[in-house]
Amino acid sequence: MTSSVVETRSPAPSVPRLAAGVWTPSATVLAVVVAVLLAVVVATFWNFLSAQVRYALRHPADWGHTLVIPGIAAWFVWLRRGEILREPFRPAWTGLPVLAFGVGAYILCTFGPGAFALHHNARGLAFGVSLFGLLLLLLGWRTMRFLWFPIAYVVVFGQTISDRILNVVTFRLQDFSARGAEIVLNLVGIDTDRVGNVLTVFRDGVAHPLNVAEACSGMRMLLAFLALGVAIAYTGLKRPWQRVALVLLGVPVAVVVNVFRVVTLGVLSLFDVQMAAGEFHHLVGLVWLVPALAIFLGILWILRRMVIEGETPEAAP
Repeated sequence: MTSSVVETRSPAPSVPRLAAGVWTPSATVLAVVVAVLLAVVVATFWNFLSAQVRYALRHPADWGHTLVIPGIAAWFVWLRRGEILREPFRPAWTGLPVLAFGVGAYILCTFGPGAFALHHNARGLAFGVSLFGLLLLLLGWRTMRFLWFPIAYVVVFGQTISDRILNVVTFRLQDFSARGAEIVLNLVGIDTDRVGNVLTVFRDGVAHPLNVAEACSGMRMLLAFLALGVAIAYTGLKRPWQRVALVLLGVPVAVVVNVFRVVTLGVLSLFDVQMAAGEFHHLVGLVWLVPALAIFLGILWILRRMVIEGETPEAAP
């Protein structure tokens, strides 16, 4: 008589997950582990995180939006929670070298010599790589299909962009804003001259100079608008081409709206030059965000109706 041996394979290791509507001891352990890991991450990257919060609080009109970006990213995760929790988490050891590389790069950018040291955006990128590696190590590749986009969103829009990077495009935006405002002001009957980025508006022969400075370039408005556009595209549109179109169209909307922001400041300077500076200057920028958002939502409405109902949408990222 022969005997057969049935070979059984052990299932791949998995991380406990929370069953729908049931809080189990395993879920408690998982929650504690997540809390400890979160504390370790904050402590490890404290230099970058605390610096970012300080930048945002010191310049709320320019970088205040970075404080809400992590919350928006968490909302992205919440929207996909059903797909994330559908199967047990399966750790991936390939996340370990990614985590090591990110932490090493962060240490180099924080304590390293020369051009590497204390570069805020380099540290932000290293933080993002480290976070991706850590989550990949703990949760596996299947879960990272849903988490890579929120991580990228935080890295791109959740940090202050250094002047060295901003200056590459800021000057061109200043020049465009000044030229556009000059054309519009002259079209509406306000005599306006431009020398470089300085506009001079005339009223009854009296000159009123208006300097289109860095704050009027619209660069920071553009970044905040792009962050909003990406969030709306990700949650409000199903097809990749619609999302790309919405984000790309957000660029000219923000730039053109900034031209009218400068035009408004030029008109106000005819009555009181102080109205084109200081806190009122920022208030005008905030007021123009309302029509900018309305135009943006109008583009979203058009893109949604360009798709015939009943079409099979492409897979979301």
